[in-house]
Amino acid sequence: MDFGTIEREIHIDASPKVVFDVVSSPEHLREWWPDEAEYPAVPGGAGRIGFGDFSQGGTWVQFVVVDAVPPRLFSFRWTHQEGESAAPDNSFLVVFELEPAGDGTVLRMTESGFRERGWDEAKVATEYADHVTGWDFYLPRLPVYAAKVEAGA
Repeated sequence: MDFGTIEREIHIDASPKVVFDVVSSPEHLREWWPDEAEYPAVPGGAGRIGFGDFSQGGTWVQFVVVDAVPPRLFSFRWTHQEGESAAPDNSFLVVFELEPAGDGTVLRMTESGFRERGWDEAKVATEYADHVTGWDFYLPRLPVYAAKVEAGA
């Protein structure tokens, strides 16, 4: 297996504008992916996202916005060490591309950077599998939430 890039494509019953907001703004992101999100949703905006109950050992992960082009593109780097600038050799790159499709949006998500980290094959395979499992769990939550936002719920 290559372990180079994770790719997913989903249809969402919401406009590209709504989907862009749902994948880019911290207040929406935490409704379908991390438990916490703190960052400015502008290129270069640095912050963090958090997973789990922080009173029980939850984890913060570094996060920096690469591109924010409403309503068609949002990308970020994440998982670099605190105090380091995000770069291809120390972080993953996630890209959300949005395309109008009828009354909804087709979202294409890619995550890359597994091989660039300099890890041995076992570590690359483990991280890749962990992220595949994560996206397979979290991405199906996105269309459900975006449809609620679109409906004004």
